Amino acid sequence: MPATAAHQLRRIATNGVQLNVAIAGEGPAVLLLHGFPHTWQLWSGIMGQLAGQYRVIAPDLRGFGASTRAAEGYDAGTLAADAEGLLDALGEPSAAVVGIDAGTAPAVLLALRRPGLVRRLVVMEALLGRLPGAEHTVATGAPWWFGFHAVPGLAETVLAGNEAPYIDFFLDSGTLGRGVPDDIRAAFVHAYTGSEALRCAFSYYRALPTSAQQLQDAAATARLTMPTMAIGSHPVGPGLEHQLRPIADDLIGHHLQDCGHIIPLDRPDALFALLEPFLCVDLQKRADAAPNA
Repeated sequence: MPATAAHQLRRIATNGVQLNVAIAGEGPAVLLLHGFPHTWQLWSGIMGQLAGQYRVIAPDLRGFGASTRAAEGYDAGTLAADAEGLLDALGEPSAAVVGIDAGTAPAVLLALRRPGLVRRLVVMEALLGRLPGAEHTVATGAPWWFGFHAVPGLAETVLAGNEAPYIDFFLDSGTLGRGVPDDIRAAFVHAYTGSEALRCAFSYYRALPTSAQQLQDAAATARLTMPTMAIGSHPVGPGLEHQLRPIADDLIGHHLQDCGHIIPLDRPDALFALLEPFLCVDLQKRADAAPNA
């Protein structure tokens, strides 16, 4: 069965925007938060497997894909509020939350601010602002595109009309040259074509200082009390784990070999092999809580 079989696309209002959301399966909720330059289709390689036991919820983040191209709100706090409102709109009292890249900071912030809402937390391939632990990872500075994307109005002006080769650069390097399926590549390119789509994507980078302060403030007064897993390739993965270690009560770290930055598309089977045992505790708890037949 294809990984995305039986999913439905819905538009759901939350926090002043309309999110395009792919939903598949039934069971305890699993919320998947993508990054750049992705859409919900980043998760195509694992959604079908997860949907056999879970209700999988994969939105296009605010401004990304087919979601509302909002004028503002690309900081981690607003994206976390979007996710909270999405779960509420779907009637989900809690979820396992999985975030990668741009989806990592809002996933962590949601878990710090609303621990009762996040049963389990899985984060990948991003660093958390100024939280200590990643100094060696960023010793030579952030990648060049962070500065390029951060200048208001610059990147979208330069790249309009040349989106495909630019997106290809990230997809190729993020999968160690192995590439992604043609249909998913085409979907990503389409989602980031046009100056307005690019503006929204780069607004995430322009909000990074605000997101960093939000994370620092939240981590000063709260901890990650839920089971947490950090997954990464080299070098970002170890840095993220080191940042989480001081603020997490129950942290597992995994470093995937021969894997690029775009883990769900480059090594979906390896990712699912880590997620399945980590998430299945929710199924056991649900079974234990069910009344005897």
